[in-house]
Amino acid sequence: MKEQEKLNFISLAKKIALLGGEEALSYFRHPNLRVDTKGSDIFDPVTEADIASEDKMRSYIQQIRPDDTILGEERGVSEGSSDFTWVLDPIDGTRAFISGIPVWTVLVSLSQNSVPILGVIYQPFTKEFFVGGLGVSDYTCKGFSTESIARKCGSLSKAFLSSTFPEIGTEFERKAFEGVASKVKLCRYGMDAYAYALLATGHLDIVVEAGLKSYDVQAPIAVIEAAGGIMTDWKGGPATNGGRVLACGDELVHKIALEMLSINI
Repeated sequence: MKEQEKLNFISLAKKIALLGGEEALSYFRHPNLRVDTKGSDIFDPVTEADIASEDKMRSYIQQIRPDDTILGEERGVSEGSSDFTWVLDPIDGTRAFISGIPVWTVLVSLSQNSVPILGVIYQPFTKEFFVGGLGVSDYTCKGFSTESIARKCGSLSKAFLSSTFPEIGTEFERKAFEGVASKVKLCRYGMDAYAYALLATGHLDIVVEAGLKSYDVQAPIAVIEAAGGIMTDWKGGPATNGGRVLACGDELVHKIALEMLSINI
């Protein structure tokens, strides 16, 4: 891929995330926000903001790149004829969104032949962009920009960990997670994909999750790997399809955490 094409993709991915984010932000903390649930047995929220945000992003992609495939959480797959797929999560962290907590994000990734090559994590309330892939690893916020570099903490006992546990996951998965969580210096909960962004920028060291989908992970994979981190499933394989995920900034910490998680599965 030529350098100009890479720059064009990066600019486009940020534009897509911006459009979706600003659409979602117009509903954030609105007193009359309509909230439904996807599940019958559990509360799996979806809002009118999720739908409107994804529709805004899809419309723009179809206008600019009509031959590309689009996969979104709310609208599913629109098949294209090119090698490229845009993977969209219009509001990652809907529970945070409906609670008025500004850690939800818009996720946009670009895959080529099913491999994530570019990711954007955008937090519209704070105007933060986390971009990784195609030779770039950047954090930008309101005119400030710096390179994103994952932290090498060197020891599990020094690590800061984030997860959605104990809210999600099976009892079995929760016990595996707790084995890792009991060994780290600090745990923080409930940040969804914003935690991956903080890992890529050196503020967190480990993210452990389960029950994820491809649209939850593809942008974070690109952002974290571009920042020098590593993101796999709990067996050390590719995490592109979601499921049980382990992300670390430090390779040694990843190895130790992986051994603790994989021994229980």
